[in-house]
Amino acid sequence: MPLLSRLAIQAARAYGVLSSKSTNISASYLVVAGGGGGGYNGSTTGRGGGGGAGGFQTSTFTLSTLNTYTVTVGAGGPNGTRGSSASGNNSVISGTGITTVTSTGGGGGGSGTNSPDLRNGASGGSGGGAATYAGSGTGGTGTSGQGNNGGAGTEAAPAYGAGGGGGASAVGATGTSSVGGNGGAGSSSSISGSSVTYAGGGGGGSYSTSGTIGTGGSGGGGSGSSFSSALVGTAGTANRGGGGGGGTDGYNSGAGGSGIVIISYASATALFAGGTITTSGGNQIHTFTSSGSLVPLANIVSTSYLVVAGGGGGGTGSSGGQGGGGAGGLLSGSADLIIGNTYTVTVGGGGSQGVQGSNSVLSGTGITTITSTGGGLGGSGSFQTGGSGGSGGGGSEGNNPSDGGNGGSATSGQGSNGGKGAGAAGGGGGGASAVGANAAGSGGAGVDPGDGGNGTSSSITGSSITYAGGGGGSGYGPWTTTTTGTGGSGGGGAGASGQNSSTAVAGTANTGGGGGAKNTAGSGNASGGSGIVILSIPTSKYSGTTTGSPTVTTSGSNTILQFTASGSYTA
Repeated sequence: MPLLSRLAIQAARAYGVLSSKSTNISASYLVVAGGGGGGYNGSTTGRGGGGGAGGFQTSTFTLSTLNTYTVTVGAGGPNGTRGSSASGNNSVISGTGITTVTSTGGGGGGSGTNSPDLRNGASGGSGGGAATYAGSGTGGTGTSGQGNNGGAGTEAAPAYGAGGGGGASAVGATGTSSVGGNGGAGSSSSISGSSVTYAGGGGGGSYSTSGTIGTGGSGGGGSGSSFSSALVGTAGTANRGGGGGGGTDGYNSGAGGSGIVIISYASATALFAGGTITTSGGNQIHTFTSSGSLVPLANIVSTSYLVVAGGGGGGTGSSGGQGGGGAGGLLSGSADLIIGNTYTVTVGGGGSQGVQGSNSVLSGTGITTITSTGGGLGGSGSFQTGGSGGSGGGGSEGNNPSDGGNGGSATSGQGSNGGKGAGAAGGGGGGASAVGANAAGSGGAGVDPGDGGNGTSSSITGSSITYAGGGGGSGYGPWTTTTTGTGGSGGGGAGASGQNSSTAVAGTANTGGGGGAKNTAGSGNASGGSGIVILSIPTSKYSGTTTGSPTVTTSGSNTILQFTASGSYTA
């Protein structure tokens, strides 16, 4: 078949024209942009207008289960500024075969200033409200089909009310001598399965307690500020696209609320991945509260991962017992990789003596970046706290049997805290599944260094292997026993003992184990072990495209990639 004919067929298939089973599907959408921030002059004078709501659009389009669509969720505009500087950001759906849908960010509120132009609200999805000070401005213009204009201000005592920001279904109210303008009301949608109102405008600021602040419009609009009542403007509601409340006379404005994108189609099962997927009334609903992609399930490769960071180095010092290094953070789970995208793998190195380990990372388009935190360093010297990390490092010695440096803190969901030092002995580094042991005893020669916390086993390779054990603490004779702090299962290194001049053991490479602690009388390498990243991919969807020379094996119906150094995989 001629090349041009083949290309024509491929193009037709991309639009769902050629298929024994239709690849086209009718879908509804809601696209709300980020709301504008309320206006504020950053000084003690002037009343700021409310931020305009983010643009609101809802309709239908036809999607293809062969195509990937890009979803951008606009952030709300910042507080503490004015006009276009405070405007929200656009929300967008784009991709092959559809007309790009762009909802425009809400206009920022004007600010009270001697400059007439800066008193005006900015244009946007809905316009920002006008400010008052030495005159009043005009409200910003809303985008046709997306929102409404912002309200004007009134430079008259006692309230000197600034205008409210426009909302999706109503203009922002004009501020008066007695009230800040209310934000315009938003519009409701039941695309999520429940009726929710979005895109309300922010209320305008006012001066006097005898005047009333402008309230935010229904749909997430923030309320304006008041000088005499010492009220700051409130922020628009996140993922509603509401405008922020206007500031006044030294009381800051509120930021705009972030936008949202929702896509719904009739199907008994999901046809795409992307966003948070729920069901209602026979529809599959994809809710995006942050930017992402709507990806056909045929283009998704469900992949299991294990990401272990480098272990922390054990403590080392010129006197006494030191803390064991904390294990590198350990994260496991699954991620939906998109065919054709490249995913970057960073393998963290173990920390040298007294140094935190490095992070290990899996990142790429279409997935949330997975970062395991390097293990905390072991405490060095006297009364030194172990370092924080994936697992915390052990604390160093003290000067009595019950006192010493505290263990370092672990990263939630990645490991455990380090143990506390005491007497002339250091605490053990934390492991993935257990805290490092405290140095303990009755004093004198009876204080033993703490053992490293145990790691966690994983069978992602097809065999059960334990990773991320903590390093053992060290002791210093003649004030400790000959016992050393043992390393936790999963590559944790043992600590040295000054009593018998034993050798500190490094964390095992590619396990993320913490390094064993050492002191001047001991010897050895107290470094943490390097990390590892492992991917388990269905062999039927394995591409074979890698960098960094990972070890490739198989287990059952999966292909296993073991990265012991940084590299990449293209799905």
